Amino acid sequence: MAVYVQKFGGTSVGSVERILAVAKRIANSVAAGNQVVAVVSAMSGETNRLSALGAELSAAPAAREMDVLLSSGEQVTSALLSMALTDLGIKARSYLGSQIKITTDSSHQKARIEHIDPENLLSDLNNGFVPVVAGFQGVNSDGDITTLGRGGSDTTAVAIAVALQAEECQIFTDVDGVYTADPRMVKDARLLETITFEEMLELASLGSKVLSQRSVEFAGKYATPLRVLSSFSNEFPGTLITNEETSMEKPVVSGITYSRDEAKLTLLGVPDIPGVAAKILGPIGRENIEVDMIVQNVGADGMTDFTFTVKREAYDHALNVLEKIKGELGASMVIGDKTIVKVSVVGVGMRSHAGVATIMFDALAEESINILMISTSEIKISIVIAERYMELAVRSIHKAFGLSDKAVSEA
Repeated sequence: MAVYVQKFGGTSVGSVERILAVAKRIANSVAAGNQVVAVVSAMSGETNRLSALGAELSAAPAAREMDVLLSSGEQVTSALLSMALTDLGIKARSYLGSQIKITTDSSHQKARIEHIDPENLLSDLNNGFVPVVAGFQGVNSDGDITTLGRGGSDTTAVAIAVALQAEECQIFTDVDGVYTADPRMVKDARLLETITFEEMLELASLGSKVLSQRSVEFAGKYATPLRVLSSFSNEFPGTLITNEETSMEKPVVSGITYSRDEAKLTLLGVPDIPGVAAKILGPIGRENIEVDMIVQNVGADGMTDFTFTVKREAYDHALNVLEKIKGELGASMVIGDKTIVKVSVVGVGMRSHAGVATIMFDALAEESINILMISTSEIKISIVIAERYMELAVRSIHKAFGLSDKAVSEA
């Protein structure tokens, strides 16, 4: 029988009624002759509630204790879903990460999986049970509970699918699959039947919230088929994420995404000498501030301007760092902007089609949208624009590439 790992996110298990609906979905899959391992998140809002409790009690709670606290949300869901399945006549058994066991490193709240022992899961499957695994958690070499960070339950599901050599890892969420753009913003956005690991990884890293970046990276590394489905409907097949080699003719652009979590900083009048970038970004890096896009203007009269983007939450921190080193660098001024967004187009078809950037830039020009920064790779183009133009930019680019059409768009 085929093994399927089915992961259910927080909204999918957000109430007793939703947990019962998930149990019925799993029961139907078992009745169809499949072996199923369920992986669950905490009920919607529970992780935030637990985090707030920790913050209320301590200004700086120990990371180890926060992992113990946060992991309890998934424990509750796994027990409730196992009860619901049992009441439907399906043999089920709940598992914590430490019971499987999912071994991780010791980086509390952002642990990485090192090994999974599938013995208990395989034994249960062979004896007709549905194992229900608490996602988001593991155990380190000292026996301490660890959590995997944002999107950790997705990562748990993919890792178990790899360990079991599952037919598919199915991620059930509150959307029907992966769309060409955010359907809340672009009404005629089209549901993609397939997308490559590489494209999905870019979309996840550039702002798409459908899947966590780590889970896609993990699935791609081991070529484990990943499917996104809605737990609120019976529509199938959702979106299959797979290798490029198994995909048919690809459109030039598969999707458009955006990120509001952006801020821009510029050092004006920096001496245009070798090593100036290292002198600017070195102190930024030592403060654990992540830098994204970088632009250094062509120097004039021995001076240049240096611009880079950071996460919006890191803006004030980065600004303080630059103000401290401004005099040492000989810069004239530090300026910044927190009212920007990043808009990106992604598609493996870019490799074999010229003129993609021209289509994108022409669409923006027609709407009088000014581009502040540009970054490219083989399969993506990202731009920074003023935040007030974000929705207009996404819609105009989506239309320019014909992404709402059923036909494959060509540049």
